[in-house]
Amino acid sequence: MSRIGLKPINVPSNVELKVDANNFVTVKGPKGALEQQLSKTMKIELNDGVLTVARPNDEKESRSLHGLTRTLLNNMIVGVTDGYEKVLEIVGVGYRAQKQGKKLVLNLGYSHPVEMEDPNGIETAVEGTNKILVRGIDKQQVGNYAAVIRDWRRPEPYKGKGIKYSNEVVRRKAGKTGK
Repeated sequence: MSRIGLKPINVPSNVELKVDANNFVTVKGPKGALEQQLSKTMKIELNDGVLTVARPNDEKESRSLHGLTRTLLNNMIVGVTDGYEKVLEIVGVGYRAQKQGKKLVLNLGYSHPVEMEDPNGIETAVEGTNKILVRGIDKQQVGNYAAVIRDWRRPEPYKGKGIKYSNEVVRRKAGKTGK
């Protein structure tokens, strides 16, 4: 039994939600609009501002899609009302970030600066020189773009230098020990 799939979703009054016959969902809110094709086997119902997801049977595929469908719908509603944000921190001497228009310029110890163009629907901001904020309404896009930025210089375990999430804990190693 899916505990997450059974939870109803309260749809705020400022969100417009449409579900067509093939489970193509469109969600419009104050921050923007999202649309996604969900599994056709799930039954999505909207009654009096409460969204529920039901599965047709107890087969393995239906059980696994039940919670997923509900979570995707909830992420869409939260995205168009509040939005999502990931915070990255740059640690290391000489490592820094700058914003130039829609470009994010990173100096990470390479022989050249790394320039990244913000994708559609994603906005980056730089606080100081070592904090990057990635914001957007699509949770998957925000997380993916933050991971792409982090992959340019992952934190290393000896000095902790690199790009890390703000809530990430880097496990440190002792390094060489002499006599």
